[in-house]
Amino acid sequence: MTAQSEIHAAIPAEHLTPEVRAAIARLADENALLRAALAEARARVGDLEETSDADPVTGLPNERELARHLDRAIGQADRHGTPAALLGIDIRGLGAINERHGRLAGDAALVHVARLLKGLIRTSDVAARAGGGFALLLDHLDPDSAVETGERIARFVAAQPLDLGSAEVSLDAIVGVATILPGDSADDILRRASRNLERVKEF
Repeated sequence: MTAQSEIHAAIPAEHLTPEVRAAIARLADENALLRAALAEARARVGDLEETSDADPVTGLPNERELARHLDRAIGQADRHGTPAALLGIDIRGLGAINERHGRLAGDAALVHVARLLKGLIRTSDVAARAGGGFALLLDHLDPDSAVETGERIARFVAAQPLDLGSAEVSLDAIVGVATILPGDSADDILRRASRNLERVKEF
């Protein structure tokens, strides 16, 4: 039901003066224009999200941008044998934070972890949002160093609780490591990182 028909339903038509009818018609037209403008704005936001290379919550590169960096690391491994690693990172209990403290607190936890990760990596590395968590693409890192780095990151995040003002929330980072080797495809690396992350979650 439109605004105009709602008013007509509340007030008998014979009681409306021509001036009131004209005002109602103008309001109905304005309401229709506002609805159309809102629909257009929502469509534009959707288009921007689809073409953006940044995660809207944390500002980190998204999976699309991560894929480009991953292709670069694979090329370096194939051409020069340069070691690298992809670390998949999930935050255990993020859903519980959302339920207990609200969705804004959950977003604050993601922003907090993103800031920590960005502060830990080198300029040649990439921190990105991937799935419900994060990914780190680390250049020039052999398998043993990659595992040690993952363990160090988990300890660091655990030592930096999220301050919500009314409470401090400890965060548990789970890290799965996949070394990038010559001959690997992007799908190989992503599957390996996901599989190793799931194994760590079991402990």
